[in-house]
Amino acid sequence: MVILGLNYYFHDSTACIVVDGQLVAAIEEERLNRDKHTRVFPQKAIDRCLKIAGIGYGDIDHIAISIKPTHNLGKKLGYLASRLGIFKTFVNHEFVHAYNKQKAFWGWYKYHYQKKGNGPEVHLIPHHYSHAPGSFYVSPYREAALLGIDGSGEWATTWLGYGKENEIKCLGETFFPHSLGSFYEAVTQFCGFRTSYDEGKTMGLAPMGNASTFYEQVSDMVRVDANGRLHFDLSYFNFQNMHWQRLSPKFYETFGPARKHGEDFQQHHKDMAAAFQRVLEDRVLEICDILHAKTQAEYLVISGGVSLNSVMNGRIVRESKFRDVYVMPAAGDNGTAIGAAYYLYNGIFGKPRNFVHMDPYVGTAYTNEEIEKVLKGAKLQYTHHDDICGAAAELLERGKIIGWFQGKMEIGPRALGSRSILANPAFPDMKDKINAEVKFREAYRPFAPSAIVEAKDEFFDLAVEAPFMLKVCNVLPDKIDVIPAVTHVDGSARLQTVRKELHPRYYEVIQKLGKKTGVPVVLNTSFNIQGEPVVESPQDAVRCFYSTGLDALVIGNFLLAKASAGLEPQALTKQEADAV
Repeated sequence: MVILGLNYYFHDSTACIVVDGQLVAAIEEERLNRDKHTRVFPQKAIDRCLKIAGIGYGDIDHIAISIKPTHNLGKKLGYLASRLGIFKTFVNHEFVHAYNKQKAFWGWYKYHYQKKGNGPEVHLIPHHYSHAPGSFYVSPYREAALLGIDGSGEWATTWLGYGKENEIKCLGETFFPHSLGSFYEAVTQFCGFRTSYDEGKTMGLAPMGNASTFYEQVSDMVRVDANGRLHFDLSYFNFQNMHWQRLSPKFYETFGPARKHGEDFQQHHKDMAAAFQRVLEDRVLEICDILHAKTQAEYLVISGGVSLNSVMNGRIVRESKFRDVYVMPAAGDNGTAIGAAYYLYNGIFGKPRNFVHMDPYVGTAYTNEEIEKVLKGAKLQYTHHDDICGAAAELLERGKIIGWFQGKMEIGPRALGSRSILANPAFPDMKDKINAEVKFREAYRPFAPSAIVEAKDEFFDLAVEAPFMLKVCNVLPDKIDVIPAVTHVDGSARLQTVRKELHPRYYEVIQKLGKKTGVPVVLNTSFNIQGEPVVESPQDAVRCFYSTGLDALVIGNFLLAKASAGLEPQALTKQEADAV
């Protein structure tokens, strides 16, 4: 059975292919069309997934789409009836947008299959069932509490449930406009960032502020009832009117002027980021307590855009009653393509669960032959290395910043060692250097550490593994000065633990650096510059390498070095020349 999973109603359009319950390929459209967080129909991603799977359009049996526009329609219309002043915006958002998205899909479908009877069966999966239950089916747990949190999906903003084997039970929902996602978008806008785009910047800014300054007022804005439902004081906001401006005059009167994009941060902006972050964490922890009491489950599966808040996830691991938390590597809307496919396969068709999504490397891989063709075509100087990990570790030891392009591309917003920029975290000025010379982004923003799993407890205070870089923990006090470039101002770090069997080459470069320095940890950030998607192809990698302050590019078994970085390309040895 071949299932094509699609997300294209919301941001981060994505496609995946599931064959007999196995995730064969998944890729975000942005990586191919180079439009970050793109919302267009994922034509390129579909074609690439089919190519990776080695199948054609005629082999697809079912299509699972992570939206059912008529779901909760009565609630939507009831809301409209209570706010007729937003009629035009509402109709455009809920009906015109939906029509255009369906028109794009059925146009694509007709092009490939002529009519419904000729092609695969199409299944519309409710958005939140594509989030939490879909994530549960690919989690390592056979029983778990389920929590979906986002801005809004078919009017639901939080979804509480319980999963056991193939059975799913909904335990409660909160509906728009009572939304933690919209709540966090509001402070993101207040801090001068783009909403549904830059929430990670707000999370990174929060440790720079004092949460207690505005905590009481912000805390009063939102409460959780005994059933885990959210209730907001909407007088501070304007998102309930479906307006791009998410804040009301009362918000500014209470908390002061917003930061305009490009302006310096004032202390009250930092304090507001800190207060909203803390309140978000506290309310989700309250929901977790209610979910645990209702389910008595040992584990939690959390999904939706808010679940990408790794600081919040870290507190859930440390402070909730759950033993651990599973967050899919693509836990936002991109992952609903996967979730929809698995809700169809395991939930609707009742097929036995036979897949655990612990491998995020499900995109395109490029061979040395394909890479070298690009390098030769661009007339670039490069060297071939049998021990490419040793060569990379030597550069890292010397304090060089390298682009690292290896194996299959990862899925999700975090670079996990296939399309990464790597550096030695022991250099205190490394964070500022990469922000200024490579990423061209705000100086306060932190970078993440990747550590081989065997070294986790030596450097970090985290009882569980974090393979997808979605759980923030504390750096052990005696190691803060050892890895300063990946330690945030509050002593925390967004850790990725790396297992040899999952990504042997990435594990090896970290291990070899550790043998040289005694610190088997690298600074890892996504291989891109601010505002662009992560690189996908060798061409993307070369372009990014030569337009940034990277010192070297390690791509497949090839090394490109800049003379300006004091790394003149060396002549090939006879053995290396023969290998090339």
